[in-house]
This record gives sequence, C-alpha cells and structure tokens, in this order.
Amino acid sequence: MTPMPQTETPEQLIAELAGSGRAAQTMLAQMTSDARAKALKCAAKHMRADAPAILTANAKDIEAGRANGLSKAMLDRLMLDQARLEGVAAAVEAVADLPDPVGEIIDESTRPNGLKMSRVRVPIGTIGIIYESRPNVTADAAALCVRAGNAALLRGGSEAVHSNRAILKAFSAGLAEGGVPAEAVQLVPTQDRAAVGAMLTASGLIDMIVPRGGKSLVARVQADARVPVLAHLDGVNHTYVHAAADSAMACEIAVNAKMRRTAICGAMETLLIDTRFVDTKALLDALLQAGVELRGDGRIQALEPRATIASQEDWDTEYLDSILSVAMVDGLDKALAHIAAHSSNHTDAIITDDGVAAEKFLNAVDSAIVMHNASSQFADGGEFGLGAEIGIATGRLHARGPVALEGLTTYKWLVRGTGQARP
Repeated sequence: MTPMPQTETPEQLIAELAGSGRAAQTMLAQMTSDARAKALKCAAKHMRADAPAILTANAKDIEAGRANGLSKAMLDRLMLDQARLEGVAAAVEAVADLPDPVGEIIDESTRPNGLKMSRVRVPIGTIGIIYESRPNVTADAAALCVRAGNAALLRGGSEAVHSNRAILKAFSAGLAEGGVPAEAVQLVPTQDRAAVGAMLTASGLIDMIVPRGGKSLVARVQADARVPVLAHLDGVNHTYVHAAADSAMACEIAVNAKMRRTAICGAMETLLIDTRFVDTKALLDALLQAGVELRGDGRIQALEPRATIASQEDWDTEYLDSILSVAMVDGLDKALAHIAAHSSNHTDAIITDDGVAAEKFLNAVDSAIVMHNASSQFADGGEFGLGAEIGIATGRLHARGPVALEGLTTYKWLVRGTGQARP
C-alpha cells in the first residue's frame, strides 16, 4: 500500500487534488471540441508508444495478484496484453471521434413575453471514479471525462496500481501534448482506503462519484457518500429460454453469454429454461461441454445429474466465473417473477421466436438493458456505439445502462431577453 505524505490527512490530499482538478476543468471546458479530441488522440498515441512500459507494469500486478491468491476471473480482469492494450488505445480514439454533447441545445422556446429559453448541455465538473482491478478503466474514464469537458479524479484498486500509474503517465503525456492541463486527469497517489472516504465526503469539491466494483465497494459508496453517486451495481444477469426459442440459437447464445468472458459485468449468471422448451437436455449438454459448472434447482438436477443443487444464495450471486445457476420455470410470468426477485437490474434477456412474448418481456423487465435474442455480453458501451463507457448505471435517475458522454453532462438554462421586467 502506498502511504500518504505524512504531512497530509486524507481530507487535505483529496481537497488539494480536487481543487487543482476544478481549476483545470474550468480551462478544459473552454477548449474547443476539436482541441479536446486532438488531445485524446495524442493520448492514444502515447499509450501505444509506451506499450512496453505499460505491459511490464501490468506483469508486476499479475505476479502480485497470483501471489495474493486472486481468482482466475480477477486475474483475467487485471491482465493486459498487446491486443488488449491496443483495444484500450483504440477505445480512446473512438471517444475522440464521437459527437461532442457539450453545447448541444436540448430544446428551446419563446415565451409569450418574448423571453427566449434554451437548455444547453454542459460538463458536470469534477468526477471521482473509484474502481477495482480493471486497468482499462483508467483510460476509458479519463477519455470520457475529458471529451465531455470534465476533470477526472481516479482511485484505482491496489491490484492494478502499477498498471494504472503506467497508463496514466502515458495518457497525461498525450494530453499535455494536446494542450490539456495536467490536473484535468489525476490518480490518487495512495491506496490508503481513508482516501476513498475523503472522496466520498468531498461535497463542493467533487461533483459526482462513479463506483465501479463489487457489492462491498458500491455498498460503502452508497452508505457514506455526501456527493451524488452514479451507481454501477453488480451484474446478476438472466437469460430466459422461452418455450418458442430456437434450439440452436438458445445453445449458442447461452454459451456465449456465460463463457465468452466470465469476468465481465455483462456475463450471464442465471439461466431460466421454460418447462415447455423441447431441447433442455441439449442446452445443458452444450454448457457442460463448454466447461460450465451448473448449479440447478431440483428439476434441473433430475434431468442432468452432473448439476449440483443450487442454494438460495446462488440465485443472487454474481459469480464472474464459469459457474451458472439454472432453474426451470413454468412460463413467462414465472420467469418475470424470478427476475424481479433476483435481478440486479443490469442486463436481462429472452430467447424466443414469439414476438408477443418478447415484447411483454422487454416491457415488463425493469433493468437498465433488456435484450431479445442476443447475448448479454453485448452490455458494453462500445457495442452500443458509445465508444467507451464509464460504467453501466443500474439506477433510475440521470442515466441508465452504458454511461458515456451524454451521461457525463448536465444542462443549464439560457434565457435571452430584450429588456423584460417581471410585473
């Protein structure tokens, strides 16, 4: 753990960082959209040039993670290679090429007294991002904040400390080349958890907190924050195979939703199979052959003895591993009831050729992302055409689903008059 300077309390450290970030954000917001985009492309260029140093730093984190007993899923989240790092750099470039929401006129009208009203998108300000284990978040979050005219104060997990520092060093060099103040993106220089608490209570200095991590992190943020929070909760994601599902499609989507990458928040964690679906055994076989450990209810285990009995806790677990809870359900309404009881409101999907059933599912499930005949692994900002994402918001206010540029803006009213005084 990197200690804080002995002369500073956590509150003093965060106040200094947030204060310099706010000053930089004032300058950043006044830069043109083209200038911010150019700076991000410089950042991507520097990340590619510094790839050897970044991968060396990541290797240190991987080595430490293995020594500390990190799970296979956590190591997968942490690991960078040349291809993944190129993907991170490409995502930064994609953000640079996205339409800039800042300055967009949301609506406008003229009042009977002649006052002209308009609502215009503006940056939120200084955004604190608290995240665990995935070093790509350092670049993704920084790029999105800068593109939308915000300053970013990043606090990554201790598992990725070397990777995060190496990425930000390259990223910041690129921003400086593009004329962006260095303080526009800062990494909290300590892993002391007291610094997280200081971020959460920095009302007036930090404008919004975005937590990206497990239940314990999000629970702490929501319990302690005195700053508005854009919550990214865990992904207890369901796929419901309806009676009218195509068997081949159901097998392909289920295996992909679980096994493409088990450690991402869009991975399927519970499979619901309609009792009238005719190829349940073939579906379970496909999952077992793909290396999935099945934890089923009594009807599943009676059909497939290789499945173990699921506990009540399994239905509410985000495994982030090649483990899947499976239940048989007696029709669409029972599937909807199970999802309402156990979903984390992240991503839920139905597989069916019945258009009426699909529309009922899409309208009834109250999740940020609801899918028909598609893998839940598409729950990703890049797949939604948003470039990168700062997280997938599962709440109901401000933004839902993959949060990208628009979700990092607010608006202000502009009122233009010709001398009106209110009677």
